[in-house]
This record gives sequence, C-alpha cells and structure tokens, in this order.
Amino acid sequence: MESTEITAPIKDNTFARQFETIAPEGMLTVEYSFQEKKIFLTKINTPEGFDNQIVIDNMLKSIMELNTEKKFRVVPIHPKIVTFFKKNPKYKELLPPGIRI
Repeated sequence: MESTEITAPIKDNTFARQFETIAPEGMLTVEYSFQEKKIFLTKINTPEGFDNQIVIDNMLKSIMELNTEKKFRVVPIHPKIVTFFKKNPKYKELLPPGIRI
C-alpha cells in the first residue's frame, strides 16, 4: 500500500526556486518563479515511477496555505496544478484577477 503521508515539512528553497518535501519514495519538488507578488507554479518533480496523487495534492494544499499567509497570488502553469485548482475551488481566491480555471 502506498503511503499518503509527507514525511517532512515543506521547505521553500528560495535559492533553487522550489518547494521541497520528502515522501517515503524520495524528494518531491514544485518549481516556481516569482514576479510582482505572484508565484508561478511551473513544474512538479517526483521520484521516477511516483504517481501518488494524494501526496501531491497534500503538498499542493500546504503550498497554497503558505501563499495565503504571504498574501501571494498563485498562477498555476503545470497541468497537474491546474487540475488541483479545478478539484479544490476554495483555492481559486489565490488566482490573480482575470485568470479563470
């Protein structure tokens, strides 16, 4: 059975411009770029063969909470992150004005 837990807190590695965490299978990262109080989520990196969407969704929820605290707008670029916004409409308030998903 696959684990649905993230085993480490999510770290904002500003030098590498990515959020990082550790799952039992290895490191997961979400790459971003930052511009004018907007964070563009550009890529999800997972260990080879990793497809546990629950863990990815939990990581994205934590990232949304971090951005809510910082009052940043979130621009999803990666298709899985767009899908996450569609499945979790409560985070649509983080989208910049004019962006619809």
